[in-house]
Amino acid sequence: MITITERENNTPERIRLAEEASLEKNWKRWGPYLAERQWGTVREDYSESGDAWNYFTHDQARSRAYRWGEDGLLGWCDRKSRINFAPVLWNGKDPILKERLFGVSGTQGNHGEDVKECYYYLNSTPTHSFTRALYKYPMAEYPYADLVQTNEHRGPDEAEYGIEDTGVFVNGMYWDVETTVAKASPSDLCWRLRVTNNSSDEQTIHLLPSIWMRNSWGWGDDHFESEWDKPSIKLDGDRLVLEHCDMGKFHFYVDEVEESPIEWLFTENDSNLKSLFEQENKSKYLKDAFHEYLINVRKEAVNPAMTGTKAAAWVKVSVAAGETFELRCRLIAEENDTGQRFEDFDEVVGLREAEESDFYECMMPQGLSEEETRVAIQGYAGLLWSKQFYYYIVKYWLQGDNGELNATVARQEGRNKDWRHMFARDVLSMPDKWEYPWFASWDSAFHMVAFARLDPDFAKKQLLLFLREWYLHPNGQIPAYEWNFSDVNPPVHAWAVWQVYQSLESNGIEDLEWLEKAVQKLSLNFTWWVNRKDVNGNHLFSGGFLGLDNIGVFDRSQELGDGAHILQADATAWMGGFCSQMLEMCLKLAETRPAYEDMASKYFEHFVRIARAMNEESGRGLWCEDDGFYYDHLVLKNGEKIPMKVRSMVGLLTMMGVAEIDMKKVDKMPGFKKRLDWFIENRPDLAEYTTYCDKRREDKESRLLMLPLRDRFDKMLVRMLDEDEFLSEYGLRSLSKDHKENPYSIVWKGEKHEVSYVPGESTGYMFGGNSNWRGPIWFPVNYIIIASLRKYQHFYGDNFTVEFPTGSGVQLSLGDVADRINDRLVSMFLPSEGGCRPALAKLDHYCKGQEWDELVLFYEYFNGDTGQGLGASHQTGWTALVVTLLRDRARKQLAEANQEETI
Repeated sequence: MITITERENNTPERIRLAEEASLEKNWKRWGPYLAERQWGTVREDYSESGDAWNYFTHDQARSRAYRWGEDGLLGWCDRKSRINFAPVLWNGKDPILKERLFGVSGTQGNHGEDVKECYYYLNSTPTHSFTRALYKYPMAEYPYADLVQTNEHRGPDEAEYGIEDTGVFVNGMYWDVETTVAKASPSDLCWRLRVTNNSSDEQTIHLLPSIWMRNSWGWGDDHFESEWDKPSIKLDGDRLVLEHCDMGKFHFYVDEVEESPIEWLFTENDSNLKSLFEQENKSKYLKDAFHEYLINVRKEAVNPAMTGTKAAAWVKVSVAAGETFELRCRLIAEENDTGQRFEDFDEVVGLREAEESDFYECMMPQGLSEEETRVAIQGYAGLLWSKQFYYYIVKYWLQGDNGELNATVARQEGRNKDWRHMFARDVLSMPDKWEYPWFASWDSAFHMVAFARLDPDFAKKQLLLFLREWYLHPNGQIPAYEWNFSDVNPPVHAWAVWQVYQSLESNGIEDLEWLEKAVQKLSLNFTWWVNRKDVNGNHLFSGGFLGLDNIGVFDRSQELGDGAHILQADATAWMGGFCSQMLEMCLKLAETRPAYEDMASKYFEHFVRIARAMNEESGRGLWCEDDGFYYDHLVLKNGEKIPMKVRSMVGLLTMMGVAEIDMKKVDKMPGFKKRLDWFIENRPDLAEYTTYCDKRREDKESRLLMLPLRDRFDKMLVRMLDEDEFLSEYGLRSLSKDHKENPYSIVWKGEKHEVSYVPGESTGYMFGGNSNWRGPIWFPVNYIIIASLRKYQHFYGDNFTVEFPTGSGVQLSLGDVADRINDRLVSMFLPSEGGCRPALAKLDHYCKGQEWDELVLFYEYFNGDTGQGLGASHQTGWTALVVTLLRDRARKQLAEANQEETI
């Protein structure tokens, strides 16, 4: 049970959250909502080919104004990115200013796009009243060309070449750049920059705390933001005055320092068309002016009138070895400016830091070790720093602008043409703000499960947002991601809604109105799935891609041709889970809203029909008795079904289809009970394929509805808990290790397709090669299986035991099995006996006693044998679920300890 104690409710941060939720104060108006990468995104791509990476490159980003957002180095902005601020750095050697994180594009990397920087999200409260992040900036010239060329020349069977591999951090030859923001009030931001010289000699660095307006004026008449007056930034004495018609006036201060005088620089946030495209510039002062001023020493590049839409305070300082230089900045609404400037700055920062510490101390269960607490706080920090202003109005994007960007007829019939209703202008939770700076709806569902304890109001609003009419397609489809909104993600939204509701309910918050809103819209999404993905109306589903990239024999996002299609075990399992979750939510609503009894009946019957279709014998279902597993089936034009015997997470996901029905409550629902009794009595042909009548515990007034038949569930568990198959030292693999020696292959249209166990990075280029589902450990599906096992435990109790690991002779309850998998997942983030975190063990400087040993990265997925982190390195994101697992473990240990004391 998740509980918020009275002490936690009275912390200043919980009070701020309550003030925000009630609209009493606008605490979330400002936050770390600035993207880490806006270049290379679909939103900025106006090419006919749809080649987003090459249409707008990193090299162009310093000179080219963005249409749909902004980016910066660990930056902040308001919730609509009207005003933005971030640090800009120069070591005196780089050919460009360090304004944004660098990485190789999807076409340059041997494993797809990959950020080539070292940065860390260290702290954040839910209202962002206190945030802190760290960037490690090399003192030597940044190896841009080396990183691109080396990665381009490596194949998919080789490891990525990262910034750590170049040697630029050897002997402490780097700066620690720490950026901290504390809110004195919702419109009063104290921004502190600290740079630490880690080398053995005095070094010089250029700091440019920068503030600028998003370009809303350069795109012609969009009947929206183009109606605003052009904003401005002007020097007024020793401060900047920012004026925006939609924000009001703000003052920006930078504290004078003894080490160096401040030089103010001004320009416009407009494209350098001459440099980019050999076209005439529309403005004299351009986006890349500060780069030109410092590096190319073009003094005429900046505006001597000290006005523009982009400004920076240039400070050049020399810092002794091991010393730290601090620069203080403050952004404050004009009506709140009392003239204190920096008098109370340190007091505000210190107070908010103490309040952040108090908030997490109250929120975290007792018993967490120092290392576990560090992982939890940085995990939550990553989750909160990964919120981003996301702006994409598809209609305007397709038709182009009257300014610089004009759309052709071909573009209007291209990507996302069926999503003209899509109007996104919100702060959204991103999977990773550099590698995936766009929402992925199934990722977001898992994010909200992690958010539920941290910021329930944000979790609820975000889940509903994807179901609103300006996101949800009129046909009921939830948008997938901007590369193709029509792609099909796993239907996990209902699962997330139910998870979040239950966490609120266990905390004494019964928000049935919110649940009802979600269920109504989820019913539309369910209908879309049934109508579009059940190819033959037989309750066995296809789905295509379904988020699991290369897990299948074929590229599941493409048509097979020749009239063939695939019946997907995971698509069918996801739908079984969808039914069970909708059933439980409708039954909850029916306790006070009888109209939902009919809807509950609908989902019960859908579930039973899916269970029958999956479990039918004589080759009609998806079960293989010889192997004790559920498989995808290739269906040929003539109706012949060929099981594709790949033992993968696809088959294990069937266990998520489970619901427990409280018969005492059902007795008070006459409509549902009558239909339920009739169905069981009159449709035995369907009932025999369900576990509805399995009443294993006589003391329980409930029944269990489960997708796999009980005997088949037992056989699946044997496979799943076998260390030579799915069970790794660090969690559950996405593909059985048995396929290392026994790969599966099939010849289709004269071409051999093979699936073999690959525990690390992908060795092929399917889906760009930047992820791999053929062996690694993935948090979202591991978490679903853990949650499912706990539901089975709740029904069966300790009467149901299984061998763990398979062949060990040790019998454990399903709850204990869930705990053991939990422990294995968590262990990747904690130092082993050798002092290294398995997820970071490849990099020596993260091991105990080394200079980076307190820094944690949260990767996208993990090597199935070693636990090494792979893919995106800031996937908090769904890997923030490790914090939920840590909390669950600590609470259980605490409960067991209290029980022992009582005994």
